[in-house]
Amino acid sequence: MPSGHAKATVGDTVLAEADTWEEVDGNVYFPPGSVKTDYLTKTDHSTHCPWKGDASYYSIHADGRKLENAAWYYPQTKDKAEHIRDHVAFCAGRALETG
Repeated sequence: MPSGHAKATVGDTVLAEADTWEEVDGNVYFPPGSVKTDYLTKTDHSTHCPWKGDASYYSIHADGRKLENAAWYYPQTKDKAEHIRDHVAFCAGRALETG
C-alpha cells in the first residue's frame, strides 16, 4: 500500500482524498471511506479485466461539469485483486493528482 497524499479533483471540487491507497496498473484506488459519493452517479457501463474482475463505473458531476464514466470500482474481485474491492479509481488526467 503506497503512502503519501492522493487527491482526486474536478476543478476546485475534491472528490476523494487519502494518505493511504492502493495502486494497481498505474491507477490510484481510493478506499471507500475517502470518496465523496455525492458527486458520483452509477452508470450502466462496465468492463472486464481478466485478473481483477468486472468493473462498474460512475459519472462525475462536479464543478459544473459531467464526466461520463470517469471513475470505476470493482464490487466483486478475483482473489488477486481482493485488496481493491470497492475502492474507487478516477481517470488520470481528468480527476486525479498525487503527491
